Amino acid sequence: MARVGQVKSPAGERLSDRIAIGVLTQAFPPGLVDEVIAETGRGEKRSRLLPARVVVYFVLAMCLFFGQGYEEVARLLGEGLGDGRRSWRVPTTAAIGRARRRLGPEPLRLLFARVCRPVVVPGTAGAWYRRWQLVAVDGTTLDLADTEANDEFFGRPGSGRGSGAFPQARLVGLAECGTHTVFGAALGPLSVSEQTLSRQLFAHLRAGMLLLADRGFYGFELWQQARATGADLLWRVKKNAALPVTRVLDDGSYLSTIHAERDRGTRRNPVTVRVVEYTLARTGEATVYRLVTTLLDPKEAPAAELAALYVQRWEIETTLDEIKTHQRGPRLVLRSKYPWGVEQEVYGLLLVHYAIRQLMHQAALHQGIDPDRLSFTRSLRVVRRQVPAQAGLSPRQTRQGTHPHPG
Repeated sequence: MARVGQVKSPAGERLSDRIAIGVLTQAFPPGLVDEVIAETGRGEKRSRLLPARVVVYFVLAMCLFFGQGYEEVARLLGEGLGDGRRSWRVPTTAAIGRARRRLGPEPLRLLFARVCRPVVVPGTAGAWYRRWQLVAVDGTTLDLADTEANDEFFGRPGSGRGSGAFPQARLVGLAECGTHTVFGAALGPLSVSEQTLSRQLFAHLRAGMLLLADRGFYGFELWQQARATGADLLWRVKKNAALPVTRVLDDGSYLSTIHAERDRGTRRNPVTVRVVEYTLARTGEATVYRLVTTLLDPKEAPAAELAALYVQRWEIETTLDEIKTHQRGPRLVLRSKYPWGVEQEVYGLLLVHYAIRQLMHQAALHQGIDPDRLSFTRSLRVVRRQVPAQAGLSPRQTRQGTHPHPG
């Protein structure tokens, strides 16, 4: 019986059903979480202390409080549920591990696909170049738990003394330069190149975007695949790339042609590109940059502006650093001992980062400032502080809300 002043839980509602994660629940409503669980066939057939929805939120909390033990994360989630006489029984580490395995990576992967979309609007400062939305692609590696399963599936880097200390996974992300939100991601073994993984991300590109990429991505086939999406491209190329001058333009850039490998000798089926070359002096040494672009008209995009614009490509490196250094923590390895857990954990990290960055974008819009002026580290701390205070939010309060993006 509920005591005086206490709101009695609705009939049939388990205490664990009331677990949520404060700010993160706004980005990933319980109703949407239930949908992806149902679509991936990961719902439970019997009542459990850790139903699938709770496990999804647990993974998100685990990636928000990276480095904390399983039971401590569960305790943080349950802090808002106590009524003075009873509280949610914190599951054991073994029980949480089994629940994570039952869930698998599929719900987290689908949740990322459903929610993580571009967030910029016309009023987002620092997100545009003229009429183009700036996006960038880049890759990184993540150190994994040193287990036989991870080693066999992901591999480990070589070193001068043999193999590296930890297995590593390769992650390639597609992000908005202005907001640092990652809206496309591909994960694979270390043996799979960034170029190969990036092909999985081009479905997220569209006309009106300008994709920036470093010289490691350039290749004719990859260029053509990205170009076919309707997005425009501005990529750096290696200094030995064959780019014959076909026409010098008024702003100092020039038109050139690129070819598929099979057509290189005969120069058949040429594809016209524009080349911008410039030199940057760093610590007494001059570095020559060569950019190729689909923007062929110098009046639409002058060479000097494109050269200055390429600096924006570093925004995705900052984004990946936010995830690896600030959110995960420096020199920490992912905790999952099996490849399915690694994928689950990586998507958890990406989802948490997206939720924080989405919140920062909303705050920047409200203040009329560039999102870059807001501190990711400070925002991360604010979200972490809010979790215990908001953990007891009932899903019935949010189930009727709209999803942040249509599914």
